[in-house]
Amino acid sequence: MRGGEQYFTREPHARSRPTTVHVALRDVELDLITDHGVFAYGQLDRGTDLLLRTIPKPPADGTLLDLGCGYGAIALVLARWAPEATIWAVDVNQRALALCERNAKMLGARNVRVAAPEDVPASVRFAGLYTNPPVRVGKEPLHDLLTTWLDRLLPGGHAYLVMQRNLGSDSLARWLAARGHSVERLRSRTGYRVLDVHAMPDTTHD
Repeated sequence: MRGGEQYFTREPHARSRPTTVHVALRDVELDLITDHGVFAYGQLDRGTDLLLRTIPKPPADGTLLDLGCGYGAIALVLARWAPEATIWAVDVNQRALALCERNAKMLGARNVRVAAPEDVPASVRFAGLYTNPPVRVGKEPLHDLLTTWLDRLLPGGHAYLVMQRNLGSDSLARWLAARGHSVERLRSRTGYRVLDVHAMPDTTHD
């Protein structure tokens, strides 16, 4: 990427050079268009690959969230697994949103809704959240991001996160637990952790 520009930049300046990546995992095969200025250009990121190979199949219906959707790998796999569900694909990167929209249309995934964070109605709640989060935004912005969206999980909902150990996955798990979430490590491989996060039951009521 150009001069310090990150994939979570709203309007990437990197020169557009689309290419296609073939995603093949479990029972899904997809060809997806990627581009410069968007996370994991020309590939399926190893963390995302591990996440999708680890998580349980999503609920058959309901509302799910791909947070930081990039070109749409997670959202579009979820859409194949749960065609009756509504998948929100959310990113701040406008080029990523355009790619995700293009890939969804190309694959006929009519249950995918592509949106900037501020365009997701406040009333929407999620049965599942899936993310390879933008760790490089910094610790405090990452915590704020996760707090905002984890608070929108429905009772009984789960969030599945993948992070590199050397970028703070274990300290993030401790922070989430201290905030009142149950955190389970589902898998650890090649320096990545896949975490299952859900809210602790409310035991404060009589």
